[in-house]
Amino acid sequence: MKLIRSVNFDAPDTYHFYYGDELGRPGTILTFFSWPGYPKGRAGSGQVSAISFSIPESALAYWQDRLSRNGVSVEGPIPRFDDQVLLFQDPDGLSLELIAHRGGDAGSAWADGPIPVEYATQGFHSVTLSVAYAETTAKVLTQVLGFHETGQLGNRRRYAVGDAGLATLVDVLDVPDQRRGQEAVGSVHHVAWRTATDENQVAWRERVADVGLHVTEILDRNYFHSIYFREPSGVLFEIATDQPGFAVDEDPAELGTHLKLPEWFESRRAELERKLPPITLPASAQGK
Repeated sequence: MKLIRSVNFDAPDTYHFYYGDELGRPGTILTFFSWPGYPKGRAGSGQVSAISFSIPESALAYWQDRLSRNGVSVEGPIPRFDDQVLLFQDPDGLSLELIAHRGGDAGSAWADGPIPVEYATQGFHSVTLSVAYAETTAKVLTQVLGFHETGQLGNRRRYAVGDAGLATLVDVLDVPDQRRGQEAVGSVHHVAWRTATDENQVAWRERVADVGLHVTEILDRNYFHSIYFREPSGVLFEIATDQPGFAVDEDPAELGTHLKLPEWFESRRAELERKLPPITLPASAQGK
């Protein structure tokens, strides 16, 4: 995954790292805030409980070997619906999955990345929400956001939107007796859904507000424009525009090689660069 460096627009003295394919295409971006010294979060209801990436069916053995060789404990493969799933955690306890499925080679693998293209992740497969009020969460997904249910497996229900391709699936785990999760290190802040244009986003904001959910004003995130709201079980949702994209302030060939700031923080560049800890990018962060 390619790294793009910016700052947290709400707290600019910390980094905001974007990881995605070579162009940062929608449906491939996983972002992290850097909070050194913060406590670990607590898994529970009202939060994203797993992030799943799509891989080709033939890539399972490659990833089992790669993860094991790098000291990562892997569970699986386990069957889920018609897929095979590898489960593991990052060093902070973030739950991640690799899902091998038919059509898992139809995404946007990074051809010049550090992973052989025939095994590379293709983008997001799905995200899992653990919720205490599954029925009300489902109503927001289906009646507000336009998802439809595609299957059930125990307390897991799967919903799809659009063509049900990559980055269009969400699994809802019904966990009414689970204690509320606590957001901190190793937990997910929000899940973002995409919309094509600013005009579409205005319509989405009106739609969300009309059903009584508290939604923010449209916020300029430099690479996209965003609105945020919480669904009834407490998971924070974002709707972000596809445009203008990550090439708005950096040549595609140089993505991730500079600290990029929105224009309203440029006057503070020297100050922020002094405060932000230095980072060294491994060669694999930018390609082979």
